[in-house]
Amino acid sequence: MSKIEVNTVEPQCGTTLTLGGSGDTVALASGASQTGFGRTGTVNWNTTVKTGDFTAVNGEGYFVNTTSGEIDVALPAGTAGAIVAVKDYANTFDTTSCILVPNGSDKIGGVASSSIITTEGIAVTLVFIDSTKGWLVTDSGLQDEAPLPKYVTATGGTITCSGNYKIHTFTGPGTFTVSCAGNPSGSTTVDYLVIAGGGAGGAHGGDGLTLGGGGGAGGYRESSGTASGSYTISPLGACVSALPVAATGYPVVVGGGGTSSFPGYTSTSSQGSNASFSTITSAGGGGGDGSQVASCKGKGGSGGGGSAATPVGNAGCSGNTPPVSPAQGRDGGDGQAPQRGGGGGGAINEGIPGATTPGRGFGGSGATSSINATPTQRAGGGGGANTDAPPNGGAGGGGTGGGSSAGGSGVAGTVNTGGGGGGGPHSNPSPTSNGGAGGSGLVVIRYKYQ
Repeated sequence: MSKIEVNTVEPQCGTTLTLGGSGDTVALASGASQTGFGRTGTVNWNTTVKTGDFTAVNGEGYFVNTTSGEIDVALPAGTAGAIVAVKDYANTFDTTSCILVPNGSDKIGGVASSSIITTEGIAVTLVFIDSTKGWLVTDSGLQDEAPLPKYVTATGGTITCSGNYKIHTFTGPGTFTVSCAGNPSGSTTVDYLVIAGGGAGGAHGGDGLTLGGGGGAGGYRESSGTASGSYTISPLGACVSALPVAATGYPVVVGGGGTSSFPGYTSTSSQGSNASFSTITSAGGGGGDGSQVASCKGKGGSGGGGSAATPVGNAGCSGNTPPVSPAQGRDGGDGQAPQRGGGGGGAINEGIPGATTPGRGFGGSGATSSINATPTQRAGGGGGANTDAPPNGGAGGGGTGGGSSAGGSGVAGTVNTGGGGGGGPHSNPSPTSNGGAGGSGLVVIRYKYQ
């Protein structure tokens, strides 16, 4: 190897000095440094505007136009001193983001995760420092202008996980306490399922002849699920937005089921209790009718079924009371003489009117959601009482109605489903001919946590 020792190299003529030939590599010795002809913390800006996903090259800056949609910028493999920059070309990063995606296990700001730029009009320059911190923002101001993902963090209820999502299940009152409200790079909202307590089935009317209607299911309200994993929902959740959260405590109320009794010769059946979380309140299910005359006191999330005597059949009661959209429940079925109570309304279907034909007086069916990672049907209406075989409660926790020929009370709605209780059959006053109690409600909250 030849060695040339000089202090200064200058061109013989002109002002251009060429080192090496085409295709050659000019390298500095190990430990040597350079001044005057290398990058000093700036980039060469590529003036071809980027309108789709692309891979950045060390030493280049890019004008990124997200007008037509979100754009991923794949960063080059990190080597110390590598530099990349991006600029919001159309001032649209606040509505459609630019996402910086690190190569392999490289980090951005010390975290091995993508960064989402959501500040309108910003220009961000990143330099790769080392394997500990990775890419750091150098001249856009603050590091959080290329923010790292933050996710909702909370406690309360029984917590389970499904993939990247946490699920908080409340079967009784409690508090959903948010310690971190997240950011747009991670998560900021929660999906929910709020079911009120089911109404009790109507007890017999005290005359030895009247049969009670089934209790209405508790009000059923849910979000669409798109904010936390696009799980399967019922039609009631279509197009319903998730709820934003702040770092605070949210009281959770889980409604209890209604009760049924007939002290002396007076029939009573109560509405289920409301359930609530944040701005969402679901109304308790209406109690099944047990009166000898039309009363329709059983309005609620879903309506209670009408009672039936000879010769009168009373109308079922209204669901979705108070009204919300989408409707939180359905109407109860009408009672029909002689002595066939109507089924309580369910979340999806109305209670079936009482009749002598098979399948009548059944409770309305409930709704199915996979918010807890398992498809589960809830909020079925209670079956109305019948002089023949006991009518079924609605699928989703509705209690079976009492049958006089078979004896026994109406069956209670299933706990934590908001199912309505079954209607009570006629008989001489006896504890065995009560309407069934309503099932307690449920609140489930789900969000992305990583």
